[in-house]
Amino acid sequence: MSQQLDVEFVSLSDDLEPTAVVIGAEAKDALALSDTADAFNSKSSNAISRAARAADFTGKAKSWIELLAPSKLKCQRLIVVGAGPADNAKTTDWVLLGGAIAGRVTARKTKSASVVADVVETGGKKAEDIAADLALGLQLRCYSFEKYKTDAGPKSKKESGNAKDSKTAKALERIVIHCDNPKKTAKAYEDRRAIANGVTLARDLVNEPANTLGPVEFANIAKDLEKSGLEVEILDDEALEELGMGALLSVGLGSAKPSRVAVMQWNGAKSKRTKPIAFVGKGVVFDTGGISIKPAAGMEGMKGDMGGAACVTGLMRTLAERKANVNAVGLIGLVENMPDGKATRPGDIVTSMSKQTIEVLNTDAEGRLVLADVLWYTQQRFKPKLVIDLATLTGAIMIALGKDFAGLFANDDRLASNLLDASKKTDEKLWRMPLDASFDKMIKGSTGDIKNLGGRWGGACTAAAFIKRFIDDTPWAHIDLAGTAMDASSTDINRSWGSGWGVRLLDRFVADHHEK
Repeated sequence: MSQQLDVEFVSLSDDLEPTAVVIGAEAKDALALSDTADAFNSKSSNAISRAARAADFTGKAKSWIELLAPSKLKCQRLIVVGAGPADNAKTTDWVLLGGAIAGRVTARKTKSASVVADVVETGGKKAEDIAADLALGLQLRCYSFEKYKTDAGPKSKKESGNAKDSKTAKALERIVIHCDNPKKTAKAYEDRRAIANGVTLARDLVNEPANTLGPVEFANIAKDLEKSGLEVEILDDEALEELGMGALLSVGLGSAKPSRVAVMQWNGAKSKRTKPIAFVGKGVVFDTGGISIKPAAGMEGMKGDMGGAACVTGLMRTLAERKANVNAVGLIGLVENMPDGKATRPGDIVTSMSKQTIEVLNTDAEGRLVLADVLWYTQQRFKPKLVIDLATLTGAIMIALGKDFAGLFANDDRLASNLLDASKKTDEKLWRMPLDASFDKMIKGSTGDIKNLGGRWGGACTAAAFIKRFIDDTPWAHIDLAGTAMDASSTDINRSWGSGWGVRLLDRFVADHHEK
């Protein structure tokens, strides 16, 4: 996993790192500074106030001013970042502010920085929770995937000099957060660190190239999460064939890499008899489209067609590391979709684990075949109280919603409402889409029970209708995150191609609605 930012919590003081950040709130067109920031202001001859007036800085959210070499302070840079009207700030606002702070700090090269989180308890939130939320935002923004970057290769003298400079000017490595109660804040940050670990894992998985992350390697990473306290079982291709997962196995027939299903369990509820909640992820580690091959342009991005499985894996790590009071199971179907003499052809009919037969009209509509079998297996084995699947399933959802929203389909209004509530709290945006009988008609098969393509119109909706055929009477939600899991819009807390989208959303959903 990518190396994370070292976060340390200390008492309020003026013993600052070379770069320091203080937070100012917006108050009736004036800048309101904390007591600590006011002390810095006085010590440096009211430099903050004078700079604020000169720049018309009033503490508006994410606005900033920068003072270089402020007199009588031990830092080389002092950045004042606006928090906006702090009385109305929500958890996600503080997390996003932490990301914005990281953006300002890293605008210049520095190895370490101080953030003075001398914040007033406001909006029903304790000061230690606000400081911990800031730290989470800082952590998420500072993620980078540089595993394969080297200084190897021939260089000109000029390039050699630049390379040397880049080695000495390393990226931000350490954040020192000055706060009123370091012990309480560090305790509050434990759960946030578990969230950061889960998001980082999900990002790493999506960013990893497919030549190093096949189904077996992905399954091994899931197995390694036993170190975090999960129970993990790996089903190999022989086990999958014995279970009758003909739909899932048909996707991987053209690949030299065998298919896998990873089953991750976390039993954290007080009663082990409590029914689990289930999460299922599509894990197509690379999708060429199979015989219905995709255009070459942009195909390299199909290493991210396992964003749903990455999210489920990251979520299960988070639940285990923060010892969530819930029973949860995460299952991921891991396959590679390649063209080959053994590959499934358009027109083939495959038999799913549910015994429903599927006409494969297009081998590039493969993710729904994977989900069909894993969802059926999940319900048959675990009898969950609800199941949520996540998949980078359709380009159609991006046509409908763009790249800031994931599509939500659900057969249960309460489940949908709870997910939308978690979406608002985390700013991982969902938009509910229709499930209607008209879409069922569009996937009715002519030579098999159903077909894997519903035609040109409503592609995301017909895909959801297909998946619904493999749901019994269990409350179910399907999240199509094709636009948000990879190459998504940049945010204050994400600059990565692989976003780790969904981990924070689902963790919030679990915490608010399924932990007692």
